[in-house]
Amino acid sequence: MGGARLIRLVEELGGIDVVVSAGHAELKRAGLDDTTIKAFRNYDAGLLEFDTRWLATPPHHLLTWDSDQYPALLRDIPSPPAALFVDGDPDTLWQPQIAVIGSRNPTAGGRDNALDFAAELSRQGLTVTSGMASGIDSIAHGAALDAGGYTVAVTGTGLDIVYPVSSRDLASRICQQGALVSEFPPGTPVRRAHFPSRNRIISGLSLGVLVIEAGLNSGTLITARMAGNQGREVFALPGSIHNPMSKGCHRLIREGVRLVENVAQIMEELAPMAGQLAGELKKQLQQPEQGELEIRGQQPQLEQDPDYRLLWSCLGFDPKPVDSIIEQSGLTARAVSAMLLMLELGGKVEAHPGGAYSRK
Repeated sequence: MGGARLIRLVEELGGIDVVVSAGHAELKRAGLDDTTIKAFRNYDAGLLEFDTRWLATPPHHLLTWDSDQYPALLRDIPSPPAALFVDGDPDTLWQPQIAVIGSRNPTAGGRDNALDFAAELSRQGLTVTSGMASGIDSIAHGAALDAGGYTVAVTGTGLDIVYPVSSRDLASRICQQGALVSEFPPGTPVRRAHFPSRNRIISGLSLGVLVIEAGLNSGTLITARMAGNQGREVFALPGSIHNPMSKGCHRLIREGVRLVENVAQIMEELAPMAGQLAGELKKQLQQPEQGELEIRGQQPQLEQDPDYRLLWSCLGFDPKPVDSIIEQSGLTARAVSAMLLMLELGGKVEAHPGGAYSRK
């Protein structure tokens, strides 16, 4: 059963508990064939126990479709996963993200661009999301971490398996300063078919997708088109007409993808999607003890919203780390992340290296 089919089944029957306890006839009426029902009923108890032990070890989490922590943007894609396994901080998935993707065999110029753009995007308050593959993906993750920012890696295996093996140290860093994410349960090995499926989650979590380098036959182009179908902004860096790794980017640009030369152009385009994410956060945070995020259009109202006034009072003209802002304000990490992004887009705050912010 795919994720979308399982979600429909859960919604039709009224909850995962009802699905698990449903009889053969009820599952048959819900549209499952005999083979699927048999597989569903005769699950591998050993694998279930393996997954349960993995989840019992911090910082491992399972975000199901009906969980408040399930990422809002991902919920809106055509085929969302029914659940996500997370190794790290699940709140990272609610931070405004940009996917940085590209060739597994970049040129020297491509490597430099991945380093520069990922680091600056992190300094601007965006979480860098990618697939931890060799090349542009791993470079972008590392640059975000080195800049003091957060990063999310979506894998095509279970989270107990690091692929490629050369990314083992990187994976460990990501868990401490972001999150590893997979729709596949622990123990799932490397399979070619899993990676296109993984790519829809990379773009689905993100406000937009930046393509650094890609050949004409690159899987990166498929991810870029997925992002477009999901309503995400897609950006591409131009390159030399003599560089085969630029030809994929040039094709995307000819097809209407936004050509960008600097991070400022990306931030300008992402404002509407950031507003949507902040609106979803507002719904999540409408609790008496936390107040509300008051978003009008794309400009926060400092004078009218108590949470924004509280956050503003914690900021000075000297850079202050996000962790200190969260501790001092008492607001949640998700709320602070969204509010800082909105204030930055409104020209009121400035991001600094190391994930710090100040009044502008």
